[in-house]
This record gives sequence, structure tokens and C-alpha cells, in this order.
Amino acid sequence: MDRSEKILHIAAEAGRIILQSGGETYRVEETMLRICYAFKSKKADSFVTPTGLMISITDEKDKTITLVKRITHRTVNLNKISQVNNLSRELTHSSLTIDFVEKKLAEIDADEGYNDKILIISSSLCAGFFTLQFGGTYRDFFVSLFIGLIIKVISLALNNIKINEFFINSLGGALATFFALVFVKLGIGQNEDKIIIGSIMLLVPGLIITNAIRDTIAGDLVSGISRAIEAIFIAIAIAVGSGIIIKLWSSF
Repeated sequence: MDRSEKILHIAAEAGRIILQSGGETYRVEETMLRICYAFKSKKADSFVTPTGLMISITDEKDKTITLVKRITHRTVNLNKISQVNNLSRELTHSSLTIDFVEKKLAEIDADEGYNDKILIISSSLCAGFFTLQFGGTYRDFFVSLFIGLIIKVISLALNNIKINEFFINSLGGALATFFALVFVKLGIGQNEDKIIIGSIMLLVPGLIITNAIRDTIAGDLVSGISRAIEAIFIAIAIAVGSGIIIKLWSSF
């Protein structure tokens, strides 16, 4: 692999990490181009969508090469985005070698983030405090703690076996509604609506909505519209799961 190909693969790898970690389209393109120009590429172009990226560079010999990467899995890891951003900015001000940047990107990509226990506890607390924020009582708070824990445990298990996101969100909405109705019926909780709202906040695609708006404002219309549609489908999935349980509960 010659120098130009290594630069191309390093830039694409940096873009992939940011995109898979929930970064905005403009940030991915900006980072890839910054890396290419930092290594003295004559010209660089990139095009990014939420499910893939394309990048091409032209070297000093006017040789143009292109690379396409397909993104099949996305999550939220703002720490990875920050680390890749810092690395690309450091690269423009310091004389870092290609091998060093490649090794550093591999280390960033290997970071697994928070373990499942921390995620489960955090999700449980988030659901509980969202319920309080929306006007729930302390009894509703403890019910939401339990529901948030259940939703996160099941979501992690289903994600590990690559279950469709639409089904996971529908199931999450259904579980939140079912347990809220049951606990209120048993007299443990008081306000099923507050419990349901607080619990399903774990599933609301806040980052996706934010990135959709930012991409659209930045002029990346394809990415902005596709992210907005993704957010709408997540909302529909949550509504479908909750609606089915409410309908069945009222019927039987």
C-alpha cells in the first residue's frame, strides 16, 4: 500500500468512527478532509450519508483514488467523536506520522465505552428522574426506575443479537406502558401517564433529531432528511408499542 492509499484509508477510518459514534455529517467530512490536507494531498473530496461515506484524494502525481465505506451499525459515543476531532486538529498543527495516526485511531476505535452495568443503572435513573420532571410522584419515580432497568436490559440483549431497531423501540414502548398500567393497578404507582412518558424518554431519538436539524442547516439535505425520517420512524415504533398495549388493556 503506497502513501496515498494509506492516507485515504486513515481519513476514511476517522470518518467511519465519527459517523458510527453519532457524529454529524459535516463533522465527518471536515475531519476526513483535514486529515488528507494535513498529509499534503493535492486535492480531496468527500460525500457522507448516515449509512455510508465516500472519499477521494489526488496526490502530487495527479493520481486520484477513491474509497467507499458502508456503515451498518451506529451508536452514540461522544467520547470517540471528541478524540478523533482532537487528533485531526492536532495533526494540522503538529508533524504526526501516518503510522502514529493509524495506531491512535485503532486505539480510539477499540474503546468500548461504558460497560453494560453502568448503562443499565444510568438508564434506570434517567427514567425515574424524567418521571419526576414531568410531574410524577415519588412512587411513580420508583416504578420508572424498575421500568428503565427492564427496557435497557432487553434493549442491550436484542442489540447483541442484531434485532431490528423498529422492533426494539416498539417493544420498549410496549413494556413501559404495560408495567406502568400494571403497577398503577396494583396501587404501587399513581400516575400511569407520567410513568409512561418518563420511561419512553429513554427511547426518544434526541441526538438523531439534533443532527437532522444541524445537517439540514449546514446544507447536507440528503443526510438531514434521512435522519429526520429515521427519527420519525423511531417515534412511530414507540407509539405503536404503547398504543397496542393501551388498546389491549382497555379492551380486556
